[in-house]
Amino acid sequence: MAAPARDDLRRLHFINALFAHVTGHDLYLAEQIKEAIAFSLGELEKQTAEHPEFAVKYDVAFNASAARLLESLFSGQPRHGFFHWDALSTLTSATPLFARAELMTGLKRLTPFRESTLLVTNLRPALMPPEKRATPRRQREYEDALAYIRDLTAARTAPSADLRLLFL
Repeated sequence: MAAPARDDLRRLHFINALFAHVTGHDLYLAEQIKEAIAFSLGELEKQTAEHPEFAVKYDVAFNASAARLLESLFSGQPRHGFFHWDALSTLTSATPLFARAELMTGLKRLTPFRESTLLVTNLRPALMPPEKRATPRRQREYEDALAYIRDLTAARTAPSADLRLLFL
């Protein structure tokens, strides 16, 4: 399968997972949401087709647009909490100390909600930049960060809460 088709499929499944409560896991509806986001990023998508090196820039923009759309959707639902943590928001965000502080802020905001979503974006690019080689050390740091976030979320979430942790 060609890389652009694989990327499209990955985006479709990402949208289907994020908006499952809206789409009911209907891939046709997920495709419509994906196309709406892609249409809003039309110029960048055209540049990506002409210049494959823009694919990373397109992915970042696509993920940010999906996160904003999801946040606006959840802000209209008073019973569902939502927090988005971008690991690339600052140069130090992905370091363990700052990641803990920022994630704890988000988890505290989600405490009052029985159902909530914690969206973590750009963790891989923060720890394994695409312009640098993916060394075993960087891969280990990334896997450790994933485990750390999962463990922190599990430890700081009430057992009765339904928290959806999404990594993008």
